[in-house]
Amino acid sequence: MIIGVPKEIKASEFRVALTPAGASMLKAAGHEVLIESNAGAGSGFDNECYEAEGAVIIAEAAEVWARSAMIMKVKEPLPEEFQYFRQGLLLFTYLHLAAAHDLTKALVQKGVAGIAYETIQLKNGSLPLLTPMSEVAGRMAVQVGSQFLEAFYGGRGILLGGVPGVPPAEVIIIGGGTVGIHAARIALGMGASVVILEKSADRMRHIDETFSGRIRTLMSNPYNIANAVRKADLLIGAVLIPGSRAPQLVSDEMVQTMKKGAVIVDVAVDQGGSIATIDRVTTHSNPIYEKHGVLHYAVANMPGAVPRTSTFALTNVTMPYALELASKGLEQAVLHNESLGKGVNTYKGHVTHCGVAEAVGIPYMSLEQLIGNKPFD
Repeated sequence: MIIGVPKEIKASEFRVALTPAGASMLKAAGHEVLIESNAGAGSGFDNECYEAEGAVIIAEAAEVWARSAMIMKVKEPLPEEFQYFRQGLLLFTYLHLAAAHDLTKALVQKGVAGIAYETIQLKNGSLPLLTPMSEVAGRMAVQVGSQFLEAFYGGRGILLGGVPGVPPAEVIIIGGGTVGIHAARIALGMGASVVILEKSADRMRHIDETFSGRIRTLMSNPYNIANAVRKADLLIGAVLIPGSRAPQLVSDEMVQTMKKGAVIVDVAVDQGGSIATIDRVTTHSNPIYEKHGVLHYAVANMPGAVPRTSTFALTNVTMPYALELASKGLEQAVLHNESLGKGVNTYKGHVTHCGVAEAVGIPYMSLEQLIGNKPFD
Protein backbone atom coordinates (compact mmCIF):
# COMPACT_ATOMS: atom_id res chain seq x y z
CA MET A 1 0.00 0.00 0.00
CA ILE A 2 1.08 3.60 -0.60
CA ILE A 3 0.86 5.63 2.60
CA GLY A 4 0.96 9.42 2.40
CA VAL A 5 1.76 11.95 5.11
CA PRO A 6 0.83 15.54 4.23
CA LYS A 7 2.02 18.51 6.22
CA GLU A 8 -0.48 19.69 8.84
CA ILE A 9 -2.08 23.00 7.90
CA LYS A 10 -4.06 23.78 11.06
CA ALA A 11 -2.82 26.99 12.70
CA SER A 12 0.19 26.41 14.97
CA GLU A 13 0.08 22.65 14.42
CA PHE A 14 3.64 21.32 14.30
CA ARG A 15 3.07 17.62 14.90
CA VAL A 16 3.49 15.04 12.15
CA ALA A 17 1.69 11.71 11.75
CA LEU A 18 4.79 9.61 11.08
CA THR A 19 8.33 9.65 12.44
CA PRO A 20 11.29 8.44 10.38
CA ALA A 21 11.21 5.28 12.52
CA GLY A 22 7.59 4.76 11.52
CA ALA A 23 8.47 5.21 7.86
CA SER A 24 11.17 2.57 8.30
CA MET A 25 8.66 0.13 9.82
CA LEU A 26 6.23 0.60 6.94
CA LYS A 27 8.98 0.19 4.35
CA ALA A 28 10.18 -2.98 6.06
CA ALA A 29 6.62 -4.34 5.78
CA GLY A 30 6.68 -3.76 2.02
CA HIS A 31 4.82 -0.48 1.75
CA GLU A 32 5.68 2.79 0.02
CA VAL A 33 5.77 6.00 2.06
CA LEU A 34 5.25 9.49 0.63
CA ILE A 35 6.06 12.49 2.83
CA GLU A 36 5.16 16.03 1.89
CA SER A 37 8.28 18.19 1.96
CA ASN A 38 8.97 19.59 5.44
CA ALA A 39 5.99 17.77 6.98
CA GLY A 40 8.16 16.76 9.92
CA ALA A 41 10.16 19.97 10.32
CA GLY A 42 8.04 21.26 13.20
CA SER A 43 8.77 18.11 15.18
CA GLY A 44 12.49 18.19 14.41
CA PHE A 45 12.57 15.77 11.43
CA ASP A 46 13.98 17.16 8.20
CA ASN A 47 13.42 15.63 4.76
CA GLU A 48 16.76 13.84 4.88
CA CYS A 49 15.68 11.91 8.00
CA TYR A 50 12.81 10.38 6.06
CA GLU A 51 14.79 9.79 2.89
CA ALA A 52 17.37 7.87 4.92
CA GLU A 53 14.58 5.44 5.87
CA GLY A 54 13.40 4.96 2.28
CA ALA A 55 10.51 7.45 2.19
CA VAL A 56 9.91 9.58 -0.90
CA ILE A 57 9.68 13.34 -0.43
CA ILE A 58 6.88 14.99 -2.44
CA ALA A 59 6.80 18.74 -3.03
CA GLU A 60 3.02 19.26 -3.15
CA ALA A 61 0.26 18.13 -0.81
CA ALA A 62 -2.09 17.45 -3.76
CA GLU A 63 0.27 14.82 -5.12
CA VAL A 64 0.61 13.12 -1.73
CA TRP A 65 -3.18 12.86 -1.42
CA ALA A 66 -3.65 11.75 -5.04
CA ARG A 67 -1.06 8.98 -5.03
CA SER A 68 -1.79 7.51 -1.60
CA ALA A 69 -4.23 4.73 -0.72
CA MET A 70 -4.03 5.73 2.95
CA ILE A 71 -3.43 9.19 4.34
CA MET A 72 -2.05 9.52 7.86
CA LYS A 73 -2.56 12.85 9.61
CA VAL A 74 -2.65 14.25 13.12
CA LYS A 75 -5.57 16.70 12.97
CA GLU A 76 -8.84 16.59 11.07
CA PRO A 77 -8.76 17.84 7.47
CA LEU A 78 -9.66 21.50 7.01
CA PRO A 79 -12.11 22.64 4.29
CA GLU A 80 -9.32 23.40 1.83
CA GLU A 81 -8.32 19.73 2.02
CA PHE A 82 -11.81 18.38 1.23
CA GLN A 83 -10.97 18.67 -2.48
CA TYR A 84 -8.56 15.76 -2.06
CA PHE A 85 -11.20 13.33 -0.82
CA ARG A 86 -12.12 10.45 -3.10
CA GLN A 87 -13.95 7.15 -3.10
CA GLY A 88 -12.09 4.39 -1.26
CA LEU A 89 -9.42 6.59 0.33
CA LEU A 90 -8.41 5.57 3.86
CA LEU A 91 -7.97 8.52 6.20
CA PHE A 92 -6.33 7.69 9.53
CA THR A 93 -6.24 10.66 11.92
CA TYR A 94 -8.00 12.45 14.76
CA LEU A 95 -11.40 13.38 13.31
CA HIS A 96 -13.66 14.57 16.20
CA LEU A 97 -16.63 14.39 13.85
CA ALA A 98 -19.29 14.95 16.52
CA ALA A 99 -18.45 18.65 16.41
CA ALA A 100 -17.72 18.77 12.66
CA HIS A 101 -20.85 18.39 10.55
CA ASP A 102 -19.30 19.76 7.34
CA LEU A 103 -16.33 17.43 7.54
CA THR A 104 -18.56 14.44 8.24
CA LYS A 105 -20.77 15.33 5.28
CA ALA A 106 -17.74 15.66 2.98
CA LEU A 107 -16.33 12.29 4.06
CA VAL A 108 -19.70 10.62 3.49
CA GLN A 109 -20.36 12.27 0.13
CA LYS A 110 -16.91 11.32 -1.21
CA GLY A 111 -16.96 7.77 0.18
CA VAL A 112 -13.86 8.19 2.34
CA ALA A 113 -13.12 5.58 5.00
CA GLY A 114 -12.55 7.83 8.02
CA ILE A 115 -10.76 6.02 10.83
CA ALA A 116 -10.60 8.19 13.94
CA TYR A 117 -7.77 7.79 16.41
CA GLU A 118 -10.02 8.98 19.22
CA THR A 119 -12.68 6.24 18.91
CA ILE A 120 -10.42 3.18 18.66
CA GLN A 121 -11.35 1.47 21.91
CA LEU A 122 -10.06 -1.59 23.74
CA LYS A 123 -12.35 -4.12 25.43
CA ASN A 124 -11.64 -2.54 28.82
CA GLY A 125 -13.04 0.76 27.55
CA SER A 126 -9.69 2.54 27.23
CA LEU A 127 -8.83 4.70 24.21
CA PRO A 128 -5.22 3.83 23.35
CA LEU A 129 -4.71 6.43 20.61
CA LEU A 130 -6.36 9.24 22.54
CA THR A 131 -4.65 8.51 25.86
CA PRO A 132 -1.17 9.95 25.10
CA MET A 133 -2.58 13.23 23.80
CA SER A 134 -4.96 13.38 26.77
CA GLU A 135 -1.95 12.98 29.03
CA VAL A 136 -0.20 15.86 27.28
CA ALA A 137 -3.31 18.07 27.24
CA GLY A 138 -4.07 17.39 30.90
CA ARG A 139 -0.59 18.44 31.95
CA MET A 140 -0.65 21.45 29.64
CA ALA A 141 -4.04 22.59 30.95
CA VAL A 142 -2.49 23.44 34.31
CA GLN A 143 0.63 24.88 32.71
CA VAL A 144 -1.30 27.33 30.50
CA GLY A 145 -3.90 27.99 33.19
CA SER A 146 -1.26 29.05 35.67
CA GLN A 147 0.26 31.37 33.05
CA PHE A 148 -3.02 33.15 32.28
CA LEU A 149 -3.75 33.61 35.98
CA GLU A 150 -0.93 36.16 35.91
CA ALA A 151 -2.11 39.78 36.02
CA PHE A 152 -0.16 40.57 32.84
CA TYR A 153 -2.70 38.50 30.90
CA GLY A 154 -5.71 39.82 32.79
CA GLY A 155 -5.83 36.99 35.30
CA ARG A 156 -6.38 37.25 39.05
CA GLY A 157 -2.67 37.64 39.75
CA ILE A 158 -2.45 34.39 41.67
CA LEU A 159 0.50 32.03 42.02
CA LEU A 160 -0.90 28.53 41.71
CA GLY A 161 0.93 27.16 44.74
CA GLY A 162 0.80 30.30 46.87
CA VAL A 163 3.65 30.94 49.34
CA PRO A 164 3.96 30.46 53.11
CA GLY A 165 1.22 32.49 54.72
CA VAL A 166 -0.73 32.89 51.45
CA PRO A 167 -3.22 30.21 50.35
CA PRO A 168 -2.78 28.41 47.01
CA ALA A 169 -5.12 28.68 44.06
CA GLU A 170 -8.28 26.59 43.85
CA VAL A 171 -8.07 24.27 40.84
CA ILE A 172 -11.38 22.62 39.93
CA ILE A 173 -11.27 19.75 37.45
CA ILE A 174 -14.49 18.37 35.97
CA GLY A 175 -13.86 14.77 34.94
CA GLY A 176 -11.59 12.18 36.50
CA GLY A 177 -10.38 10.42 33.38
CA THR A 178 -6.94 10.60 31.77
CA VAL A 179 -7.01 14.38 31.27
CA GLY A 180 -8.28 15.01 34.78
CA ILE A 181 -5.75 12.74 36.47
CA HIS A 182 -2.80 14.28 34.64
CA ALA A 183 -4.06 17.81 35.25
CA ALA A 184 -4.45 17.00 38.94
CA ARG A 185 -0.94 15.56 39.14
CA ILE A 186 0.63 18.76 37.77
CA ALA A 187 -1.61 21.07 39.82
CA LEU A 188 -0.83 19.14 42.98
CA GLY A 189 2.86 19.21 42.17
CA MET A 190 2.70 22.99 41.84
CA GLY A 191 1.12 23.24 45.26
CA ALA A 192 -2.47 24.07 44.29
CA SER A 193 -5.60 23.03 46.15
CA VAL A 194 -7.25 20.51 43.83
CA VAL A 195 -10.82 19.20 43.55
CA ILE A 196 -11.96 16.64 40.95
CA LEU A 197 -15.65 16.21 40.15
CA GLU A 198 -16.44 12.75 38.82
CA LYS A 199 -19.68 10.83 38.32
CA SER A 200 -18.26 7.35 39.00
CA ALA A 201 -17.88 6.38 42.66
CA ASP A 202 -15.39 3.68 41.70
CA ARG A 203 -13.32 6.20 39.79
CA MET A 204 -13.32 8.53 42.80
CA ARG A 205 -12.04 5.69 44.98
CA HIS A 206 -9.27 5.11 42.44
CA ILE A 207 -8.36 8.82 42.49
CA ASP A 208 -8.32 8.85 46.28
CA GLU A 209 -5.99 5.83 46.36
CA THR A 210 -3.77 7.20 43.58
CA PHE A 211 -3.19 10.50 45.35
CA SER A 212 -3.34 9.16 48.91
CA GLY A 213 -6.18 11.49 49.80
CA ARG A 214 -4.30 14.67 48.83
CA ILE A 215 -6.96 15.54 46.23
CA ARG A 216 -10.58 16.11 47.17
CA THR A 217 -13.26 14.41 45.08
CA LEU A 218 -16.91 15.35 44.66
CA MET A 219 -19.77 13.57 42.93
CA SER A 220 -20.39 15.33 39.65
CA ASN A 221 -23.91 16.74 39.75
CA PRO A 222 -25.32 20.21 38.98
CA TYR A 223 -25.34 21.29 42.64
CA ASN A 224 -21.72 20.32 43.33
CA ILE A 225 -20.52 21.67 39.99
CA ALA A 226 -22.16 25.05 40.63
CA ASN A 227 -20.60 25.36 44.08
CA ALA A 228 -17.16 24.27 42.87
CA VAL A 229 -17.17 26.57 39.83
CA ARG A 230 -17.96 29.57 42.02
CA LYS A 231 -14.80 28.91 44.08
CA ALA A 232 -12.46 28.16 41.18
CA ASP A 233 -9.41 30.19 40.31
CA LEU A 234 -8.65 27.72 37.51
CA LEU A 235 -11.45 25.58 36.05
CA ILE A 236 -10.48 22.68 33.77
CA GLY A 237 -13.05 20.88 31.63
CA ALA A 238 -11.87 17.28 31.23
CA VAL A 239 -14.98 15.39 30.15
CA LEU A 240 -15.13 12.97 27.20
CA ILE A 241 -17.71 10.65 25.69
CA PRO A 242 -15.96 8.68 22.91
CA GLY A 243 -17.14 9.85 19.50
CA SER A 244 -19.98 12.00 20.88
CA ARG A 245 -20.28 15.67 21.74
CA ALA A 246 -19.03 16.53 25.20
CA PRO A 247 -21.88 17.05 27.66
CA GLN A 248 -22.38 20.68 28.63
CA LEU A 249 -21.98 20.61 32.41
CA VAL A 250 -21.13 24.23 33.26
CA SER A 251 -23.83 26.73 32.39
CA ASP A 252 -23.50 30.39 31.45
CA GLU A 253 -25.06 31.26 34.80
CA MET A 254 -22.41 29.26 36.66
CA VAL A 255 -19.60 31.08 34.85
CA GLN A 256 -21.15 34.40 35.84
CA THR A 257 -20.63 33.47 39.50
CA MET A 258 -16.88 32.96 39.04
CA LYS A 259 -14.24 35.32 40.38
CA LYS A 260 -13.10 38.11 38.06
CA GLY A 261 -9.84 37.11 36.41
CA ALA A 262 -10.39 33.38 36.93
CA VAL A 263 -9.34 31.10 34.06
CA ILE A 264 -11.20 28.33 32.23
CA VAL A 265 -9.36 25.72 30.15
CA ASP A 266 -11.71 23.34 28.32
CA VAL A 267 -9.78 20.37 26.97
CA ALA A 268 -13.01 19.01 25.39
CA VAL A 269 -13.34 21.98 23.02
CA ASP A 270 -12.68 19.80 19.95
CA GLN A 271 -15.72 17.72 20.94
CA GLY A 272 -17.91 20.79 21.35
CA GLY A 273 -16.81 21.78 24.85
CA SER A 274 -18.34 21.04 28.25
CA ILE A 275 -18.67 24.67 29.33
CA ALA A 276 -21.45 26.84 27.90
CA THR A 277 -19.31 29.96 27.51
CA ILE A 278 -16.79 28.08 25.36
CA ASP A 279 -18.54 29.32 22.22
CA ARG A 280 -15.57 29.45 19.88
CA VAL A 281 -12.31 27.65 19.16
CA THR A 282 -9.11 29.63 19.67
CA THR A 283 -5.55 29.13 18.43
CA HIS A 284 -2.10 29.05 19.98
CA SER A 285 -1.39 32.47 18.47
CA ASN A 286 -4.58 33.97 19.97
CA PRO A 287 -5.52 31.51 22.72
CA ILE A 288 -7.85 33.38 25.08
CA TYR A 289 -10.93 35.53 25.17
CA GLU A 290 -12.82 37.13 28.06
CA LYS A 291 -16.47 36.58 28.95
CA HIS A 292 -18.20 37.57 32.20
CA GLY A 293 -14.80 38.74 33.45
CA VAL A 294 -13.37 35.23 33.11
CA LEU A 295 -10.53 34.25 30.75
CA HIS A 296 -11.39 31.35 28.42
CA TYR A 297 -8.69 29.17 26.83
CA ALA A 298 -10.23 27.13 23.99
CA VAL A 299 -7.34 25.83 21.86
CA ALA A 300 -8.39 22.60 20.14
CA ASN A 301 -4.90 21.27 19.45
CA MET A 302 -3.13 21.88 22.74
CA PRO A 303 -0.49 19.13 22.24
CA GLY A 304 0.56 20.86 19.01
CA ALA A 305 2.47 23.36 21.15
CA VAL A 306 4.87 20.63 22.24
CA PRO A 307 5.14 18.80 18.92
CA ARG A 308 8.24 16.71 19.46
CA THR A 309 6.98 15.17 22.69
CA SER A 310 3.50 14.78 21.22
CA THR A 311 4.64 13.26 17.92
CA PHE A 312 6.68 10.57 19.63
CA ALA A 313 3.88 9.84 22.11
CA LEU A 314 1.28 9.63 19.35
CA THR A 315 3.19 7.54 16.85
CA ASN A 316 4.20 5.07 19.56
CA VAL A 317 0.54 4.01 19.68
CA THR A 318 -0.67 4.60 16.11
CA MET A 319 1.97 2.52 14.32
CA PRO A 320 0.63 -0.96 15.15
CA TYR A 321 -2.78 0.02 13.76
CA ALA A 322 -1.27 1.73 10.71
CA LEU A 323 0.71 -1.40 9.91
CA GLU A 324 -2.39 -3.54 10.28
CA LEU A 325 -4.44 -1.31 7.98
CA ALA A 326 -1.68 -1.11 5.38
CA SER A 327 -0.92 -4.83 5.38
CA LYS A 328 -4.47 -6.21 5.52
CA GLY A 329 -6.66 -3.46 4.15
CA LEU A 330 -9.50 -2.00 6.16
CA GLU A 331 -12.05 -4.83 5.94
CA GLN A 332 -9.69 -7.64 6.83
CA ALA A 333 -8.11 -5.54 9.56
CA VAL A 334 -11.40 -4.80 11.30
CA LEU A 335 -12.68 -8.36 10.86
CA HIS A 336 -9.93 -9.46 13.23
CA ASN A 337 -9.57 -6.40 15.42
CA GLU A 338 -12.64 -5.17 17.28
CA SER A 339 -10.80 -2.17 18.69
CA LEU A 340 -9.83 -0.94 15.23
CA GLY A 341 -13.38 -1.46 14.00
CA LYS A 342 -14.65 0.98 16.60
CA GLY A 343 -12.40 3.60 15.06
CA VAL A 344 -14.20 3.51 11.70
CA ASN A 345 -16.46 6.58 11.69
CA THR A 346 -17.34 6.72 7.98
CA TYR A 347 -17.26 4.02 5.32
CA LYS A 348 -18.73 3.58 1.84
CA GLY A 349 -20.80 6.75 2.08
CA HIS A 350 -22.25 6.11 5.54
CA VAL A 351 -21.64 7.18 9.13
CA THR A 352 -20.64 4.04 11.03
CA HIS A 353 -20.32 5.41 14.57
CA CYS A 354 -23.53 5.84 16.60
CA GLY A 355 -22.31 8.83 18.61
CA VAL A 356 -21.20 10.70 15.50
CA ALA A 357 -24.44 9.95 13.64
CA GLU A 358 -26.52 11.25 16.53
CA ALA A 359 -24.41 14.38 16.97
CA VAL A 360 -24.39 15.43 13.31
CA GLY A 361 -27.87 14.23 12.35
CA ILE A 362 -26.78 11.83 9.61
CA PRO A 363 -28.29 8.30 9.54
CA TYR A 364 -26.20 5.54 11.11
CA MET A 365 -25.30 2.26 9.44
CA SER A 366 -23.27 -0.40 11.20
CA LEU A 367 -19.92 -1.47 9.85
CA GLU A 368 -21.17 -5.05 10.01
CA GLN A 369 -23.93 -4.26 7.52
CA LEU A 370 -21.51 -2.58 5.11
CA ILE A 371 -18.86 -5.27 5.21
CA GLY A 372 -21.45 -8.01 4.81
CA ASN A 373 -19.81 -10.23 7.40
CA LYS A 374 -19.63 -10.27 11.16
CA PRO A 375 -16.71 -8.05 12.10
CA PHE A 376 -14.61 -8.97 15.07
CA ASP A 377 -14.04 -12.74 15.21
